[in-house]
Amino acid sequence: MKIISADVMQVPSADPSFSGNSKGSTEDWSPIVLRLNTDAGISGFGEAGLAYGKGWRGGLGMLRDFCHVIIGEDPLNIEKIWHQLQTTTYWGLAGGVVVNSAISAIDIALWDIKGKYYRTPIYQLLGGKTNDHLRTYASQLQYNWGAHIEKERLLTPEDYAEVTRKVMSEGYDALKFDPIIFSDQPDGGGQWPTTGPLTTKVMKTTYDRVKAMRDAGGDDLDIIIDMHANTDTTAAIQIGQLLEPLHIWYYEEPVSPLNPDNTLEVAQHVNIPIAAGERVFTRWGFRELFEKRAIKVVQPDLCLCGGISEAKKICDMAEVYDINAQIHVCGSPIATAAALQTEAAISNFVIHEQYQRALNENDRKTCIHDYQPENGFFKVPDLPGLGQELTPEAIAKSQIFTVE
Repeated sequence: MKIISADVMQVPSADPSFSGNSKGSTEDWSPIVLRLNTDAGISGFGEAGLAYGKGWRGGLGMLRDFCHVIIGEDPLNIEKIWHQLQTTTYWGLAGGVVVNSAISAIDIALWDIKGKYYRTPIYQLLGGKTNDHLRTYASQLQYNWGAHIEKERLLTPEDYAEVTRKVMSEGYDALKFDPIIFSDQPDGGGQWPTTGPLTTKVMKTTYDRVKAMRDAGGDDLDIIIDMHANTDTTAAIQIGQLLEPLHIWYYEEPVSPLNPDNTLEVAQHVNIPIAAGERVFTRWGFRELFEKRAIKVVQPDLCLCGGISEAKKICDMAEVYDINAQIHVCGSPIATAAALQTEAAISNFVIHEQYQRALNENDRKTCIHDYQPENGFFKVPDLPGLGQELTPEAIAKSQIFTVE
């Protein structure tokens, strides 16, 4: 079996409201999906994890370039192709988000092909299940929750209490949100210092939002705080110490991932487990965080860290250091399916992330299966490969670049 072509697709979202951009959704939400085609009639799907922020054009271009490298290769030789992309493309060894997003998309598509070829789910090829029903948390609730959202930004403590009650009514007993990303202004904007020393106003607003969730959810609710690295070490330590009495489950990306010593400093001064990983790539990127004991929860993104192959190795490395693992998920339903297959096979799995964007009906319709958790738990799909593909309608609407 050989790879004969690759279709690199920019998949449009029909909903332009993700970041309040009325000009169109391609700047707000632009999944880059790969379909690898073989001479055996089997195609595999993967995703480059640059659907949000600025970067999808770079990911699309790099993925097209890297696909030229693998035409004619046997898709079952996943490890060989991974190392070929890293070591023979010159920029592969340099790493970075764009390079590794392309490697990730190809790797995921190769695993999908392999699963379909052997007619088995990917988790079986990774060693079999250690988990079946994956505990799940509702993620990024500062943007609200639901398939149809009228109010995008939550600002007041009552907003946060209400969204907590909403997700708990659906069976979730864990949630995540960023308490500092929006100011207390009516539109959530304006001057809002997030680096320290923080003002009393910022500290109080942050505390009141989290306290409202704790009061609404009670002692049985696990709360994850995500800072998106918008705080420096001073501010992150201030916020972490402020929130300690509210029993935070873990504290995600409190500072920039570029300097592991800063993450370690926060960990040494805050009595909350630290999590990180969505902007860290490959085993080499995670090594120092592990060796310094800077984090307690590792969060590689399959569509950015190097794919399923690399994420499995990262999670296995983490187990040596008593670090638990979850996959960071913020992509299309392809990304969700890949995460479920991987999390099923890692023994140090802690929880699955259900990003609020995953409830958007337009995005759910881009794929043939609509996997959603029930009562706060995901069941792992048992279909061959990923168990997920784009619909013919979504492919027809996509901008497609074919490599042969």
